[in-house]
Amino acid sequence: MPAADYSESMAKQRDFGGGCGGSAADDGAGSPPGGGVDMPRIEAAVREILAAVGEDPDREGLFETPARVARMYAELFSGLRQDPREHLRAAFTEKYDEIVLVRDIAFNSVCEHHLLPFMGRAHVGYLPDGRVLGLSKLARIVEVVAHRPQVQERMTEQIADLLVEDLGAKGVAVVVEASHTCMTIRGVRKPGSVCVTSAMKGLFRSNVSSRAEVMALIYGNRSP
Repeated sequence: MPAADYSESMAKQRDFGGGCGGSAADDGAGSPPGGGVDMPRIEAAVREILAAVGEDPDREGLFETPARVARMYAELFSGLRQDPREHLRAAFTEKYDEIVLVRDIAFNSVCEHHLLPFMGRAHVGYLPDGRVLGLSKLARIVEVVAHRPQVQERMTEQIADLLVEDLGAKGVAVVVEASHTCMTIRGVRKPGSVCVTSAMKGLFRSNVSSRAEVMALIYGNRSP
């Protein structure tokens, strides 16, 4: 994805922003503030949804639900109010010129088609060209890109494009494996199904042996 297309994609996503069984107090603990999110508007919309499906939004079990849902969306979509490039500014000069890989980065996101969660793990590897990142920054980038209305294919591409465009990596490999509740609890209802997407950039796309090397590091003796 070219830089201009990536920026446009991120801008469009930013436009979206402008616990089960727990008490209202417990549900709010540790949640981020709703800065940048119109919390009252979400609460009003949730009340309308509850009424539309035939529920009473004022009954005891549902009275605090709109506020809980608003806090939930503020947390799940917090990536809309963050720039993943902030984490790339921490790159430092290093002569290391072999593959850097962090695998099994756990994440959760929300499918933009049904607003249902999908979750899984991301494997992110790159071949440095004089600059490297602290390993935690790769996990932070995945987290920011995931915490917004997403599709897995775009999420995979966005992570890879960031490392190419802002880190200047000679090669980037991103593999994402996820289970989508939009196809496990509704629709085709296929629990256990896993979607795998990949984005190969630079040497990992153009050089077969380099791609095989990074894929071997990602999966080793494990099956995809």
